[in-house]
Amino acid sequence: MNNARAVFVKQLRDIVKNKAVLLQYLVMPVMALALTQLVAKPSGGAIPVTMFVSMFTAIFVGMVMPAATTGAIAEDRERGSLRFLVMAGVKPVDYLLGVGGVILATGTVVLVAFGLMGGLTPSQFGRFIVMTLGGGVASVLLGAVVGLLAGNQQAATAVVMPISLVFGFGPMIAMFNVTTGKLLAPFYTMQMSATISNIDAPMGKSALIVLANIVVLLGLFVLDYKKRGLRA
Repeated sequence: MNNARAVFVKQLRDIVKNKAVLLQYLVMPVMALALTQLVAKPSGGAIPVTMFVSMFTAIFVGMVMPAATTGAIAEDRERGSLRFLVMAGVKPVDYLLGVGGVILATGTVVLVAFGLMGGLTPSQFGRFIVMTLGGGVASVLLGAVVGLLAGNQQAATAVVMPISLVFGFGPMIAMFNVTTGKLLAPFYTMQMSATISNIDAPMGKSALIVLANIVVLLGLFVLDYKKRGLRA
């Protein structure tokens, strides 16, 4: 656990220094806030207040978080940091817990910002956080799976981008296309977006689908880890 904590601190420092990652973390909530204040609220109810919050939350969780996880692993490989950590006795599981923990912790700050701008009641805010954190866990696992598969940073980007685009932008497309919504219904970002859009509706089914996504991605990670390990 101490090793995981050390990796967590290292990765947190790397994120703070990485302006590109910080920009990704800032752009989504800023755009959601601007569109909510300038478009949704002045519409007089024609556009739901939660519409842009739902849209950009899904993009952030489904696109930014997995890409950040994959990028962190690939970057450590290319810089030689991963090899140094392995030689220093850091176990692969500790490394992944540290990296994934940073992505989830920093992502939670953004998710709280999304929830606050949605004008939610305390109970609605709690539902929002539970569902989006579940999506965040799934995204970290998705990024870790791709990170294990990819051999370098360029390959990691090439693999994770089309996948994360589907998970991130899929719910937005589904708002305007019923068929797309049905096709993407098994994905966690689709269920997360549906819950946010109708925050007072029962979320039991959506929560179970998100949980199923987590289980599947965890299973893929375990299988991939057993075959490949965390190559340095």
